[in-house]
Amino acid sequence: MAIPQTKVATATSIAIRTLSYFFLRWALAPPFPALIFALFAVNLPSFVSGYLNEPKKELVDQVDVTVTDIPFEVEVPENGRRNRGTEKLVAEQVAVEETLSIEDRPLNPLKTLLSGAPNPRSLLLSATSLLINALCVGMVADRLFTERYHTGDDLSFARLGYVSEHEAKLLIREPDQAKMPVTVEVHIKDPVAPFDNPMWQSAGGIRFTSNETDYTGVVTIPLRQSKMRTYQWRTSNNYTGEFTTPPPVGHAEETTTGPFTFLSTSCIVSRLPYSPFDHPLAIPGFRYLAKVLPTLNAQFMLFLGDFIYADVPRYWGSSKSDYRQKYRQVYASPDWPSVGQNLSWIHTLDDHEIANDWSANSTGVYKAAFDPFDHYQAAANPPPARKAGGITARKTATYYSFTQGPASFFLLDTRSFRSNNYLADTAEEKKTMLGPEQLEDFLAWLKKPEPKGVKWKIVASSVPFTKNWPVNTQDTWGGFLTERKKVLEAMWDVSRRGVGVVVLSGDRHEFAATKFPPPVPVLVAGENGESDHVEGRAWPEEATVWEFSVSPLSQFYSPVPTYREKDGDDVLVKYIHKGNSKFGAITIENLEGGDQSSLKYRLFVDGEEVWNTVLLSPKGDLAPSRGSFWSKFKIGA
Repeated sequence: MAIPQTKVATATSIAIRTLSYFFLRWALAPPFPALIFALFAVNLPSFVSGYLNEPKKELVDQVDVTVTDIPFEVEVPENGRRNRGTEKLVAEQVAVEETLSIEDRPLNPLKTLLSGAPNPRSLLLSATSLLINALCVGMVADRLFTERYHTGDDLSFARLGYVSEHEAKLLIREPDQAKMPVTVEVHIKDPVAPFDNPMWQSAGGIRFTSNETDYTGVVTIPLRQSKMRTYQWRTSNNYTGEFTTPPPVGHAEETTTGPFTFLSTSCIVSRLPYSPFDHPLAIPGFRYLAKVLPTLNAQFMLFLGDFIYADVPRYWGSSKSDYRQKYRQVYASPDWPSVGQNLSWIHTLDDHEIANDWSANSTGVYKAAFDPFDHYQAAANPPPARKAGGITARKTATYYSFTQGPASFFLLDTRSFRSNNYLADTAEEKKTMLGPEQLEDFLAWLKKPEPKGVKWKIVASSVPFTKNWPVNTQDTWGGFLTERKKVLEAMWDVSRRGVGVVVLSGDRHEFAATKFPPPVPVLVAGENGESDHVEGRAWPEEATVWEFSVSPLSQFYSPVPTYREKDGDDVLVKYIHKGNSKFGAITIENLEGGDQSSLKYRLFVDGEEVWNTVLLSPKGDLAPSRGSFWSKFKIGA
């Protein structure tokens, strides 16, 4: 039997290895490093003591049992007469011999290495076992602390922001004032003589940068060509890239570039799954995206929040500089240029840009957290959403809308204005996800007629619209069902104009395609001579709203399924929980005749397409057919 020190060493070794594997390969859970370090502090002295004090020999108790057959005869009476006979019998003689000896304990190298127990017979095996524990702890420390020393203070980069038919935004960070001013030049990539100017032309620049914006600035590049063209850009501080302008509003494709395509995903963290050979700021999901990008011809990436994880693997601080450093570390990743130089990125805000499950709107650390989001993300985003009547939304708005090609987009801010997640969802409490002003702007956008050829309204929400995720439902729209009902009814109304509504979301580190069919009204028979009447509003089936929720781009995934369909309100279409890297590619094409449009959604998991589906926009003027069940109702009444 092992001595207590050996038992403690074995138990802590198993715990260290199990927690380290989970932390490094599955999820960077903030409590784990401190627990692992504490376990190792217990493991080390108990391991050494166990090795020194555990007996190298053991007492072996060997028992030998010998059974000997002994034949003999006995007399027995024969038929009750005096004459007696004999019978041969066999008796067993049992001899037990017990031998006590002291012998060397079994070496058991595999058991020693797997269990992490000290082996008193082998210094090599014991040292190797302890080394495995030390390596686990070292890798956890490497993942936790090394990136902290890559502050990115001297980071210089340029990335592409929002690109429209008439302008493109370029975000530049340059802390070296010796390189000021930074100028930007553009030219058409494949000029057509004699109509296009092949020369590089000045597009503006930045005179200086300062710590006020963390040395960032935005250059808005004016575009003079009316047609869809590809431009190359370069800066005086040696950054280059290219971009393609979107098709004209109402158009879905150009013969030279193919159909209108954009991407959607969320959630980034570096070095997960962990590899000791990766750069401290490596982001594996960027590599999967870079592998597929050349085949997609995507216009832009809709990134739906959690671009940074302020609280993972540890919340280092709540100051503005702490949050700024997190953004610099992502842009300093060696994997960023392959996905950021030639692809427009558009961003929304979510909780980990502030703190996990944030629902304290603009209080607490919000101001410090929003500062770098404003400078690194929002500054290069589309213009803020506009209120009804064309009045520009307030300057601090963090939600946006724009129209490109065959689709109109609204990017929601689901964090800055929401009520507390745990507030009761009642009419009295007036619980809200969006806040009254954003909700007003959003409903006005839904009601707004779109230009000819725009057949889709795309809603970007950082959190899932469905209520089918029972884990932490209160952080999703499932915790704000009263407001969701109002939004859904407005979405179903959109179908009357021949426009489909699709919600894109992220956050859950899983993929789910969900549809929200309109409710079927109930025809109630009249009583006491009253005529029959309808309870509920009526929409045709074509008014169904779809949601594609996908994440992460580079983060952990749930090892077990967590999505559960609860009722007929939110209908599951497809669910996939596995994969450290997931993103969707959305392609829209206007069908012949122009009355309808198709939307194809393709899901990529770890760089491979694993599922797709195609939706058709409503035909418009969706009045119920004569004589049908729906003809009893007025659509949207």
